[in-house]
Amino acid sequence: MKTKILPFVIAVLVLSSCRSVRVVTDYDKVAPFETYKTFGFHKEGVDRAEISDLDKRRILRAIEKALVEKGFTKSDTPDLLVNFFTKEQQRVNVQSTNIGGFGYGWGYGWGFGPSPFFGAQYTVSNSTQGTLCIDLIDAKQKELIWQGIGRGNLTTSVKYKDERINSFVNSILCSYPPEIPL
Repeated sequence: MKTKILPFVIAVLVLSSCRSVRVVTDYDKVAPFETYKTFGFHKEGVDRAEISDLDKRRILRAIEKALVEKGFTKSDTPDLLVNFFTKEQQRVNVQSTNIGGFGYGWGYGWGFGPSPFFGAQYTVSNSTQGTLCIDLIDAKQKELIWQGIGRGNLTTSVKYKDERINSFVNSILCSYPPEIPL
């Protein structure tokens, strides 16, 4: 029974780790976060994002939805200006597995000898690592007051793009407003 459950648990852990978004945030400790009630998008900044117009709209909708759920109102005269930028990087993952002999056969000098002798098999996969940075700017002062950066794997499947973008945006904005220690 345990041997049937173990592969399932491992598969779930691997899939969920691929979908996770790693987030870091920074903020101005003296900004009056409690006074910000409205938001708008910083058009010039958003226009500079080097992604498709479809993905821009997906990100804008996800940010708007997340902020509205937090109690903010979209306005033509906002307290906060929202800007974002993106970056993507191709990653090549190489994994070595032993299919016979002893040791892992990681290559000459690391294992017990040259890998082909011991039957090492290599699996090569590609993935796209994406970064989404969301900036919140005090509209009156024209100063950055909060920044959230999320990194994680992207998907090329149109079927899952909305879900993945929402995951990035929600993971980043769940830290806003910051909990400022007294």
